[in-house]
Amino acid sequence: MNGLVIRTDGLLTVEPEDVQVLLDADLQYREVTCLTEDELIEHCGAAHGLLVLREPITDRVLAALPDCKVVARFGVGVDTVDLDAATRRGVRVVNVPDANAPEVAAHAIAMIMALVRRLPHFDRAVRSGVWSYLQSGRGMRRLDRLVLGVVGFGRTGRRVADSARALGFSVIVHDPYAAPGALAQAGHTAVSFNELTTAADVISLHLPLTPETENLVSAHVIEEMKTGAIVVNVSRGRLVDESALSAALASGHLSGAGLDTLAAEPVEPGSPLLALDNVILTPHAGHYSTESYRETVHRAFADVARVLRGEAPRNPLN
Repeated sequence: MNGLVIRTDGLLTVEPEDVQVLLDADLQYREVTCLTEDELIEHCGAAHGLLVLREPITDRVLAALPDCKVVARFGVGVDTVDLDAATRRGVRVVNVPDANAPEVAAHAIAMIMALVRRLPHFDRAVRSGVWSYLQSGRGMRRLDRLVLGVVGFGRTGRRVADSARALGFSVIVHDPYAAPGALAQAGHTAVSFNELTTAADVISLHLPLTPETENLVSAHVIEEMKTGAIVVNVSRGRLVDESALSAALASGHLSGAGLDTLAAEPVEPGSPLLALDNVILTPHAGHYSTESYRETVHRAFADVARVLRGEAPRNPLN
């Protein structure tokens, strides 16, 4: 027996073939839902590998797992994992960065189109007995008169930019980490963040949560946006100042928002966003399809097995 692997969040469904990947590597497998530091420390001290979703993998937790060699995150974001601490302690961190890019991009485009074409407003009006496209749709504009600003030109952001351009939007992109010439080669216009947020009719966020990006869309940034602009966030909730966003939506400064991720999940019952009829809220579902779900789970298991066999992981982060 080469080690013990523990899945610490019971939210996801695991199939026998996923577990078999570990058994074939002569590894033991256990499932124990541990959503706090104390629970992780209590139940995972003997683990050689962890399979995690939303658990806090902090330096304190890693210090209590002396045999841990790998932490695999089901999905892209690793803001709940202390990468620096893992690196110091010789723990490999892996994720599944590309299994759900098509789904997240489609979710963003669906939100953009629903808000631009005012589908929620029309639907509510018809259900309440109002059959008038002017009453709910006055001021609606052609797509080729609108500017879409994409923040982040990774796998998902690029798909959104390409799809939006095909639909008729003028597309501008901000990504300071994009390879030189990548945006121009893809046919998109590179701009500064300030240029994007002041020029775009729709802003779509596609970037990780880091100390630099937290509250990137701040009260000041929102204040400087075009009147009637739309914000779509399918990345991480804390990229946006939700209080400032709610106020701008309530005042009419912004015309709509599509949010698949929130600062607190599930959404807090008292959130002002729940009272606004110009907001589309979804339960962090942008990544989901039958295919992406299966691929994400299986690849996370496979990378843990690779590391514990002494092989290089497919998707290393450190």
